[in-house]
Amino acid sequence: MTASPTATSPLFSTFSRADIAFERGEGAWLYDTRGEAWLDFGAGIAVNSLGHAHPHLVAALTEQAGKLWHASNLFEIPQQTRLAQRLVDNTFADRVFFGNSGAEALEASIKTARRYHYAKGQPERVRIITFEGAFHGRTLATLAAGGQAKYLEGFGPKVEGFDQVPFGDLEAVKAAIGPETAAILAEPLQGEGGVRPLPPAFLRSLRDLCDAEGILLILDEVQTGIGRTGKLFAYEWSGIEPDILAVAKGLGGGFPVGACLATEEASAAMVPGTHGTTFGGNPLAMAVGNAVLDVVLAPGFLEHVREIGLKLKQKLAGLVDHNPDVFSLVRGEGLLLGLKCVKPVGDVVAAMRAQHLIGVPAGDNVVRLLPPLIIDERDVDEATKRLEAAAATLAPPRDPKS
Repeated sequence: MTASPTATSPLFSTFSRADIAFERGEGAWLYDTRGEAWLDFGAGIAVNSLGHAHPHLVAALTEQAGKLWHASNLFEIPQQTRLAQRLVDNTFADRVFFGNSGAEALEASIKTARRYHYAKGQPERVRIITFEGAFHGRTLATLAAGGQAKYLEGFGPKVEGFDQVPFGDLEAVKAAIGPETAAILAEPLQGEGGVRPLPPAFLRSLRDLCDAEGILLILDEVQTGIGRTGKLFAYEWSGIEPDILAVAKGLGGGFPVGACLATEEASAAMVPGTHGTTFGGNPLAMAVGNAVLDVVLAPGFLEHVREIGLKLKQKLAGLVDHNPDVFSLVRGEGLLLGLKCVKPVGDVVAAMRAQHLIGVPAGDNVVRLLPPLIIDERDVDEATKRLEAAAATLAPPRDPKS
């Protein structure tokens, strides 16, 4: 597949789009404008948590669309209060702020952390420690938090206030803490960075360090949240709780929504006028978000994610063993899995597309597999078969005498 031409397009040329257009979807399957079926193990980059055209989400959105789309946060939005309460009831959090994206959720998290220290009489505490390989969004502040040069180039001075340390290096974190440090920001499992998990013991050490130094722990669960790793949030695997957490992607199941979750103490200084949003928490988004939680919080659903995730991981381990010239290892948790490639990841993704299987490239030469959380064993078997076929086109010819 070749990228579509952009010379005559009215769109910004910010995406190298494949020459494929989808017109409908059902469950884990997409159907393009030629009528061809594709197995979707990308889920819109971990967004379509319940697959395509999930009947409960369709019904919730359709019902709300016939009532009210927008009223603004100048007034009460009952669906917003309900979704916030459900997130509070099932997490560490006491308060929730709704936005429209992961980047907005991270911006709110950063502002909340800085405002916390300002209210405590320490306005100098604005710096946030982050990790190499991180991806926190595309705004100027979240680009600076991620720190990747390829995304920062050409946009002027880097936003101040972020200190980056090597991934998983606790001593480097300790050395970076100073009198201006406000928080540590981390992804429990880096997605864009190559499906690289922070071990539970490391997260526990970060929690202890924050407590000892009087700083806040912010977790970016934009990609890992809402059941993606087999728990509602990935931090639960470590047994710790953050002070602030950003979530988006899977929370809307395909509808744009993001949220910043925080404890009462961390969010107390976010009083009227300190932050806001026009579209965040609108009735349409809240109806869909509540419908997503109806499914994800239902008995047995997260257990299913853990079980099917383990089956997929085992199948991928076999795939690696069979194709050592193409893949070197599999890593990740639940249904956020990565295949580290021997061949260039772009070639692997192209070979997968030739088999009508969708995956997502990531850093560290990794292809991400992020299927909808509703997949079954048949989907796992079909994806494995297509991955094997893709690998066969990339592996060198085998000596028939061997």
